[in-house]
Amino acid sequence: MKTIAYLHGFISSPRSKKAVMLGDYLGSQAPAVRYVVPELHHRPAKAIEQVAQACAGVDPADLTLVGSSLGGYYATVMAERLGCKAALLNPAVHPHMHFRKYLGAQTNLYTGESFELTQAHVDELQDMDVAAISRPGRYWLVVETGDEVLDYREAEAFYAGAFQTVVKGGDHALSSFYEHVPDLARWAQE
Repeated sequence: MKTIAYLHGFISSPRSKKAVMLGDYLGSQAPAVRYVVPELHHRPAKAIEQVAQACAGVDPADLTLVGSSLGGYYATVMAERLGCKAALLNPAVHPHMHFRKYLGAQTNLYTGESFELTQAHVDELQDMDVAAISRPGRYWLVVETGDEVLDYREAEAFYAGAFQTVVKGGDHALSSFYEHVPDLARWAQE
């Protein structure tokens, strides 16, 4: 059975706008697709374990990971481990190189959970880092040039050779996401 696993970003949740929008579309337009959205822990090592559990038992040929921001990083890590497809939405690339500036108190935007982002989080991200993608044809990058959090050019370079959709303007929330949902659903079912 074709399966899409949506991986939300840092301090987000399965209730994020993009996760819900994709789920609503699949429910009405592609009901044969299994859709899972794990609630990812703030600790990267635990989050990647949750992603692995969500993907367990699914043939990589039937699996598409859709990751937003830090979820895009996790999608890349897991796609490299499993050999499945991954769609990346304004993804974090090598987040351990950028997360140090966010060390300190954090609050999840959806759950209200508070935690301390520490160097241990950064180290866990570095430990799972992917130096380069092995098969660009498995990836679809969707970025907006107006992303105020991440530099889209870093993702363009890292995912060179992958199918890329670069939208002028926009923001980190990927305001054009709704336009890509039908194509994303079709791509995942190929």
